[in-house]
Amino acid sequence: MKSNALYKRSYNSCLDLIGALAPGERLASEPALAKALGISRTTLRAVLAEMDRQGLIQIEAGIKRLLRAPCPEDYLAGIDLEPLSAMVERKFMAWMAGPDCHPGKPINGLDLARQFAVSTSAIRDCLNRFSHFGLLERQSNGRWTALGLTVDFVSELFDMRELMELRAVDRFVTLPKEHPAWAALSDIEQAHHALQHDFDRRYRDFSELDDRLHRLVNGVAPNRFLGNIQGVMSVIFHYHYQWNKRDEKERNRVAIVEHLAYIAGMKSGNGEQARQACALHLHTARATLLSSIKA
Repeated sequence: MKSNALYKRSYNSCLDLIGALAPGERLASEPALAKALGISRTTLRAVLAEMDRQGLIQIEAGIKRLLRAPCPEDYLAGIDLEPLSAMVERKFMAWMAGPDCHPGKPINGLDLARQFAVSTSAIRDCLNRFSHFGLLERQSNGRWTALGLTVDFVSELFDMRELMELRAVDRFVTLPKEHPAWAALSDIEQAHHALQHDFDRRYRDFSELDDRLHRLVNGVAPNRFLGNIQGVMSVIFHYHYQWNKRDEKERNRVAIVEHLAYIAGMKSGNGEQARQACALHLHTARATLLSSIKA
C-alpha cells in the first residue's frame, strides 16, 4: 500500500464498482477487480478486508458477496485511515483467533511482519503491549510464546470490563439522537438479525459482531489508561474459544439474543434497562469463559 491517499481512492472506487451489484451477488475475481481498479492485489485485499469488516461484503471460503448497497457514509473522503498501531493490533488479534495460534505456540515477529506487510518494529510494539496483559511471554531467543488463560486472570479482567462498560452504557444512553453512534448501533443490530437468520451456516461470524458492539459502546467513554483493554478482551474471548470450541454454537446463539436485548435497552433511552441488559450479558460471558477454562 503506497499511501493513505491511494488506499482511500481505491476504497471509494471499489465502492462505486460494487454499487452496481445486487445484494447477494458475487463480486468479480481478485485479478479482475484489481485490473478494473488499476491497483495491486495487495491494495485490493486491504480494501476488501475493510469492506468485510464494515459489513458491506462477506468473504467466505474465498467467495465474496455483496451484503448491502454502499451508502454515502461508507466513502472515505476526509476520513483518515486507521492508525498503523490499530491496524497491526487488529491483524494480530485475528491471527491469534485463527487456527495457527494455540497455547504454547512460538511467535516469530519477523514472520508476522512479512505476513502483515508492516515493519518489525510495529510488530515488536504490538507484542510488547499484549505481553503486559499476560497473553504472551518473551523467550531468551527473542521469540514469543502464546500463553493460556487462568481463572484469576479472567476474573480480574472481567472486573475491569464491567467497570468500564457499565460506565460507557450510562454515557451512551444520554447521547443526542443525531450522534453517529446511534446509526452505528442500528447497523450492528441489523447485522445481528442477519446473522440470526443464517445462524447455522454463519454462527462463527459472531466474534466480529461482538467486537464491533463492545468497541462501539466503550468508544463513547474513552479512557487513556484503559484504551487497549477492549482489544485485549476481544483476543481473550475469541482466541481462547478458538482453542476450546465446546458448546461454541449454543454459546453464540445465547450471546446474540443477549446482544439484541442489550441494544434494545440502549435504544430505549432507559439507563436502568440498558445497565441490566449489559450486566446480564457480561455475567453470562464471564460464567461461560470461566467454565470453559475449568473444563
